[in-house]
Amino acid sequence: MYTVIFASLAGLALGEEAARASEAKQRNEESSAQKTPAAVDNYRFAKYTLYTLTSLVFCLFVYRVVIHSVRYIRTLTCLNNDTQRYFKMPSLAFGAVKQHLLYAPLIRRRHNRELHLGIFRLGYIPTRFQSLFLAGVITMNVTLSVWGIEWNGTRAAALSHLRNRTGVLSVVNMVPLIVLAGRNNPLIGLLNISFDNFNLVHRWFGRIVVLQGLAHTIAEVMNIVDKSGWQTLQIAFQKSQILMTGLVAIAAMVAILLQASAALRHAFYEAFLHIHIALVILSTVFLWKHLENTHPQKYLLAMIIIWVVERLTRFGVLLYRNIGRGGTKAELELLPGDACRVTLRMVRPWTFQPGQYVFISVPSVGLWTSHPFSLAWSNSDSDGNENQDSEKGYQVSADDILSSSNNKSTMSLIIRRRSGFTEKLFRRAERSTTGITTVSAFVEGPYGGHSVLHSYGTVMIFAGGVGITHQVPYVRDLVAGYASGTVAARKVVLVWVIQSPEHLEWIRPWMTTILAMDKRRDILRIQLFVTRPRSTKEIHSPSATVQMFPGKPNVDTLIEMESENQIGAMGVSVCGTGGLSDDVRAAVRRRQGVRNIDFLEQGFSW
Repeated sequence: MYTVIFASLAGLALGEEAARASEAKQRNEESSAQKTPAAVDNYRFAKYTLYTLTSLVFCLFVYRVVIHSVRYIRTLTCLNNDTQRYFKMPSLAFGAVKQHLLYAPLIRRRHNRELHLGIFRLGYIPTRFQSLFLAGVITMNVTLSVWGIEWNGTRAAALSHLRNRTGVLSVVNMVPLIVLAGRNNPLIGLLNISFDNFNLVHRWFGRIVVLQGLAHTIAEVMNIVDKSGWQTLQIAFQKSQILMTGLVAIAAMVAILLQASAALRHAFYEAFLHIHIALVILSTVFLWKHLENTHPQKYLLAMIIIWVVERLTRFGVLLYRNIGRGGTKAELELLPGDACRVTLRMVRPWTFQPGQYVFISVPSVGLWTSHPFSLAWSNSDSDGNENQDSEKGYQVSADDILSSSNNKSTMSLIIRRRSGFTEKLFRRAERSTTGITTVSAFVEGPYGGHSVLHSYGTVMIFAGGVGITHQVPYVRDLVAGYASGTVAARKVVLVWVIQSPEHLEWIRPWMTTILAMDKRRDILRIQLFVTRPRSTKEIHSPSATVQMFPGKPNVDTLIEMESENQIGAMGVSVCGTGGLSDDVRAAVRRRQGVRNIDFLEQGFSW
């Protein structure tokens, strides 16, 4: 809607035919209205928004290239260097940036530990860098929404300009909004930023779009009321297609804003997702009609094209990965501790990388719904005897691990019993008399796998509970890389926090394979912390390199012990509960400027 809408509003009280005639006149005059100074500012600011966001992406890409280049050179330099003294020393300036900006929570030390109000989950506190970025985006949009408007002129002119400006910016912001929402967002790999972080920015762009849409609507309502009074407002919306379609679109947007709150999103995720998509489609359809034959419709068209291409890409990959040769099968195996091991036998193999995750759909359990899970292990068809050999005591060489890494057709993961889909999946496995059942499945992915730990001489890997599924591939990759001389790692420490010793069964066959790998004792140490042992007899250390302790770990002490004798640069990775992640983050932050140490966190907080 633009300035000329007031010509149509003047005739609304005269009846439906007059309103339609006025509305047609508005459409015909749209091109000339777009040439006014206010309209030019609208489209100029729309371009500023897109140029600014593109510039930010370019800056992040340059940062990504620099960091990747430094790590690549560090890896090559340290392949035959067992001391790596040069890379042990920190950069004081960059260390301060990491300590006070990149790694720092907005307030004190809480970031990944979720806020609660009774039984309701309220979300997470962003980091300072995330907060600074979001504050910049919000400030830019507020400034562009009010800059250059003739506030000293007539009230009608100011409301008209505000209405048009916020309407245009709301539509423009839908372009980055939809880009950030996609699982196949190309910026994830390009910038090495997780989908979790992009999803955070997506939610804030959504709020900006809705608030600008509301400002657009309120300005229009105030203009109508000022001109014709409240009594004509209902007639105006009933008689004007532009107003009615805009009203339905903004109503759907407000509904999206309300149902996307953290409390509702986490409590009823599957229902939220379906309602969310339905409301997005509803608002898009009516907004398209609302913007018919106007310049902002081109931005909406771009948004629709991006969404359609992303969905078609996902659908195409889904068909390619799962159709043919009998389809993808999922073998469900019950494990102690309310867990289930899922072994996926893929139709076509893919190149497996540590840190990958997939979305799994089991129609017989959860219909068409899909859920994300980290991949813990991979085998090719030729690896069928891998576990069997290692359990018999045969040594598994690095070449055995690396030679088959390109064609993995069997993927395994651990799913902890919760509510919703995981509860149904667990019950399905329980119905089997043998504890193992096979179902048809669809696997979408893989996603992730962009973070590597090859350049660090010392690596500490923390896992909490089922978070071990994300970390096991890194341990396997580093041990194999050390034996083959392809990584800088000289010390790898795995710290796994579990509630009961029975949880060790979740990864026993995989860990048996890792423990049998060539040169494993030279590089890998494992520390197990059992927080709820039934008796002290359950706590025993199998060897000097595999130790078990009761209670929770003192994360700060563990990191201090390793950093005092670290080799080269140190990477600390964590995947677990919010409390564990925040403890590791705080310990790493305290050592910035003292040691060269990086922090890597994996979480699924959407």
